[in-house]
Amino acid sequence: MSSPTGPASGLPVRMPRPRQPGRHRRPEPLVAPEGAPALVLAVPGAPSAATRSLAEEVVSIARSELPGLDARIGFVDGDDAEFPTLRAVLTRAAEERTARFERAVAAGLEVKEPDGPVAVVVPLLAGPDSALLRQIRQSVMDSRVAADLTDVLGPHPLLAEALHVRLSEAGLARADRARLFTVATAADGIILASVGGEEAVQAAGITGMLLAARLAVPVMAAALDQEGSISSVAEQLRGSGSQQLALAPYLVGPEINPALSAAAAEEAGCAMAEPLGAYPAIGKLALAKYTTALGIAPQPQGTPVR
Repeated sequence: MSSPTGPASGLPVRMPRPRQPGRHRRPEPLVAPEGAPALVLAVPGAPSAATRSLAEEVVSIARSELPGLDARIGFVDGDDAEFPTLRAVLTRAAEERTARFERAVAAGLEVKEPDGPVAVVVPLLAGPDSALLRQIRQSVMDSRVAADLTDVLGPHPLLAEALHVRLSEAGLARADRARLFTVATAADGIILASVGGEEAVQAAGITGMLLAARLAVPVMAAALDQEGSISSVAEQLRGSGSQQLALAPYLVGPEINPALSAAAAEEAGCAMAEPLGAYPAIGKLALAKYTTALGIAPQPQGTPVR
């Protein structure tokens, strides 16, 4: 039995834990602000069911990180039937925002007329590709919709983590340097394959340095879209002592025909890991580009090197 002032029996009572002050206090969960612009994922390359599935998984990850997020998918080379174009997705987002405002006014609500960007467009690209970015930029301009276009996803420590995981999944790298076991097929030299020419190679090289620190093996970037680039880098790695090479595509996946990666790996005489795909870091980085553009959250932090 208890009284208004406490338990009569002297038994302990579970009291709510006080909120921890200072820098160690747990942050409040972030939600999308009301009326926030849509996140539109700009998907390059030839549309397909596999590409759409990948993009849907990426936006699903973003939504799970930011409840209430309006996330959409626009295909750079879409057909507006099965695969909506980026231009059409932006136009529809603008029409829906206007319609919401008009309904609110008609209902007698005091609402502010919407301003600012209708959407934040995030290219589904790990590294810079000037040709694809021109296409995306042109689609945004053609839509005549107020939209912000972010930079590509990399370079970033989370992409080095994703590359490490893809290599370990293919049996080409140890999953964790700190554990006392080896992988017999582990590569002793990594070719980081990018698309987008020399600019993309330089950007991939930054993530490559982070990957090299994780694996403790040399990593060199090369361009899939420059003839002989992959083979040349393979020769350099073998000349410096690496004998068992692996090709790690620094690609999400849709931006290039996968047969090109396989052909380059065969030509260089090395094994190959899968592209980054819908690894969770891709969704988190896409969201980070969006939230940073709106100024509502910091960039995600990469995991420490093991």
